[in-house]
Amino acid sequence: MHSPSLPPAAVFRRWLGMGIVVLGLFAMLQGLWQHLRSDYPAPVFNAFLGGSMAAIATALGALPVWFSQRLSDRVQDTLFGFGAGVMLAACSFSLIVPAIATAEARGAGNWGAGLIVGGGIVLGAALLLLMERLLPHEHFIKGVEGHAARALRRTWLFVFAIVLHNLPEGLAIGVGYAGTDPVRAGALAMGIAIQDVPEGLVVAVALVSAGYKRGLAVAIGMASGLVEPVGAVIGAAVIGLSAALLPWGLAFAAGAMLFVISHEIIPESHRKGHEAFATGGLIVGFVLMMLLDTALG
Repeated sequence: MHSPSLPPAAVFRRWLGMGIVVLGLFAMLQGLWQHLRSDYPAPVFNAFLGGSMAAIATALGALPVWFSQRLSDRVQDTLFGFGAGVMLAACSFSLIVPAIATAEARGAGNWGAGLIVGGGIVLGAALLLLMERLLPHEHFIKGVEGHAARALRRTWLFVFAIVLHNLPEGLAIGVGYAGTDPVRAGALAMGIAIQDVPEGLVVAVALVSAGYKRGLAVAIGMASGLVEPVGAVIGAAVIGLSAALLPWGLAFAAGAMLFVISHEIIPESHRKGHEAFATGGLIVGFVLMMLLDTALG
């Protein structure tokens, strides 16, 4: 079913609004770029670039919703699965494996390295669980969760859910640039950016489906990626304080991402009866990220 064509004035207003949003995001990122480039070490600046690439990918994914109809549930679930697969491979090959190798290189034995990385994974997942319990938010399908959630507008509940989802990705990018080699960190950032394109699209589509105006849905979808360069800078800055924190930081980021995959993305992708398509998307995403990490890392 096709939507009726918009009058020229409405099309112009949408293009104008979209241009204002894009220019505003660009100006903000450019200002932060200049500040980090002049005042902070290279890993922090590179982490900001990697996080910005992910944010831009999220914004690009949300833009088509400004003009198009909603995606089918089957396509949405496939895209959710694809994002879960990319993040799962990123946890495995770009975070957990380097974390174990780094811990062993710093003198920990096999058991010691495993305990360090296991502890970091548990801490990362526990922090996300605590945030999930304390911060009011709303799942796209599952509904409202968190204390005092009903007292907040649904728009902000969605925003909080998006922040909970994207923050671990930014932290992972930052920790990667602070500790692993730049090529491996670049592969991690690229993989996250690739899965952020359909993620931005799904976020905006879900908001439209929930009753939000198309322009507001696109704006929220575009803005949802802004937490990633912020998280990347925080991750890189913290790990830069001490090299001993690197295996812990890598494992912590992996644990946070694993929590999001298991608690948010996979349940959302399986809730409407398209489990086979969601699983197929997960496999494709996992293989794509594995190939990126193998070829570039």
